[in-house]
Amino acid sequence: MTQTAVQSSAPAPVVPASAGATEPYRTIKVEPVTLRIGAEISGIDLTQPIGEAQKIELRRALAEHLVIFFRDQPISHEQHMALGQAFSELIVHPGAPGIENHPLIVAIHADADSKYVAGESWHSDLSCNAEPPMGSILRLHTVPECGGDTLFASMYAAYEALSDRMKTYLEGLTAEHDANHVYHALYKDYETVYPRNNHPVVITHPVTGRKALFVNSSYTTRINELSDEESRAILAYLYEHCANPNFHVRFRWRPNSIAFWDNRCTHHLAVWDYFPQVRSGFRITLKGERPVF
Repeated sequence: MTQTAVQSSAPAPVVPASAGATEPYRTIKVEPVTLRIGAEISGIDLTQPIGEAQKIELRRALAEHLVIFFRDQPISHEQHMALGQAFSELIVHPGAPGIENHPLIVAIHADADSKYVAGESWHSDLSCNAEPPMGSILRLHTVPECGGDTLFASMYAAYEALSDRMKTYLEGLTAEHDANHVYHALYKDYETVYPRNNHPVVITHPVTGRKALFVNSSYTTRINELSDEESRAILAYLYEHCANPNFHVRFRWRPNSIAFWDNRCTHHLAVWDYFPQVRSGFRITLKGERPVF
């Protein structure tokens, strides 16, 4: 399956987390939520054009904190896309239809009639793609009275907490990431072929140079170099390891909040603890690159 992309203007270089991390931010305010992952961004109005200096600092904040959050941002679809295009091209989601007149924007909605919600298990968006997304940006305009949080997990922290022997064991292994079982179960469209690709189990982030685990329970089906039995055992261990709350941040939504996460070094999970209330908004997906060891 092919992807449709919209070319953004060429962004300025991204500042790695290791470069100038102690320098103060000058155009935005960045407040870490935890020391490992997550920061709230203020001092910026996303309903207005984003200046070049702000773009540079937003890219730096994402590199340093993996997921960044914004409050009270009643942005339009065009402003939503403009935020994404400050980082990368936008792509069409191969497994979720876009909204009318905006094929790059996916509706995220749950109410009393919903049978399931998107993202109920830990995952990295579209790791099945040949070039998995660099990030996703979700904005919610309607939220339940309570509940409906999203959890994010640092795959840097998960990798770094492994023993040296386990790191050595995983180095060089590849895993299959397959979307067919995910979307066939949802849509019963068994004639449709969705993306399936192999990626390293441990990747090097293209911006920060840090190592991260790159397997997830939604899309990863097996480790290619192992027997089926060994693959199941290793993946089960890694999934349980990544679910350690010490690697996590939890975001409590309010109306017109935005979450922007780096798919290359995070997992996320949407908690469906608000049925039958409404949780509704829109998400865009940002083009990435093929992962490397």
